[in-house]
Amino acid sequence: MWSLPLVRHTDVPQRVTENFILSGYRFPNYSLRQCLASAFRPTNETGNFWTHFLPIFVFAFHFLEVFVWEGVPEPGNPFFYPYWNYFLGVFYLLLASSLAHLLNSMSLIIREICFFVDYGTISAYTVGSSLAYYYYIHPQAGIPEIGLGGWNGSQESVEEEAWHSTSLTSRLWGFHLFFDSLYIPSSFLVAIICVLTCCKTRQCWRKYRYGVRTLVFLLPFCISSTPVFYRFLSPSPYTSHSPSSSSPYFFSTMAAFFYRHCFWLVVSAIFNISKIPERFSPGNFDIWGHSHQWFHCCTFLSILDELQMIKVELWALLHSPALVLSPATPPRLPGPTLLSTYGIMVLLQMCIASIIAWFGWGAYQIYAPEQKKLKRH
Repeated sequence: MWSLPLVRHTDVPQRVTENFILSGYRFPNYSLRQCLASAFRPTNETGNFWTHFLPIFVFAFHFLEVFVWEGVPEPGNPFFYPYWNYFLGVFYLLLASSLAHLLNSMSLIIREICFFVDYGTISAYTVGSSLAYYYYIHPQAGIPEIGLGGWNGSQESVEEEAWHSTSLTSRLWGFHLFFDSLYIPSSFLVAIICVLTCCKTRQCWRKYRYGVRTLVFLLPFCISSTPVFYRFLSPSPYTSHSPSSSSPYFFSTMAAFFYRHCFWLVVSAIFNISKIPERFSPGNFDIWGHSHQWFHCCTFLSILDELQMIKVELWALLHSPALVLSPATPPRLPGPTLLSTYGIMVLLQMCIASIIAWFGWGAYQIYAPEQKKLKRH
């Protein structure tokens, strides 16, 4: 059979039910084929699948737009290593989220593992974002040697920028110390903490699980966004001799995208915690329009604005490096390498995989006896 009858919340294990969602449930004994087929029938997970699966293609389109800009290096150039890591983080997040909602009815154990993987990819996304911020928005970020031309300003302008940057460094030394030594390790450590905490909420704190998960992921946002906060707290990094029509454009656009990014994150958190609109009308939003679908839409819009913010910085670095940072600024940030980008992401994935395996084994011990009973259903 390609499909099984959908059931109500009273006919499935309590573990499977969602607050205020009364119908449209798939009984947790579907085959892989039946799970895949359920993407094309109205269940209470159908919208959750499509609201993160279709955005993969929208994100890829906007991401790849960078490589058709005039004068940019090849996609495999080390300058783009952080950009590709950011892409992988977002891609894994959207794919894992959509598949978790599609495949979680295969069994109670697989359901738990699906969402463990989901939490892991969210954490991987935060580290991918941090790598992009570090190399493109970091206060010491400068364009590497990628064959796009060097600094063409006068010696007087270079000296002026060097003095300005040195003065700025002395005033915000604590920020620089954090960025240079602790930013990426902190993002890595916080990502691990987030995975552990979110996985734990599937076994403890069940009543407050949505609030705990939302608050937990506020921490990596605060850590990864510190380069942007630095920009807002410090004097403008744009050179005084830059064209007046260009400097304000880059800064205001980056700020606008960041504020929109934050706005959509706040709205998504409200949907995730409040369970609006189904809270006010249980049973009427079981298939379409419930809070988790809006949560997915808002999180993707936040990612899309974040991508646009990063692209603004890429454009400035690639085409007008003087608008962002004078090459005279000491010390220059070392350029991205395979080890400092892909190496970090691979190490993170290994740690996350270990955490998922640990919690997956725990889920097997808890739910294996119950799953055997369900197979006889």
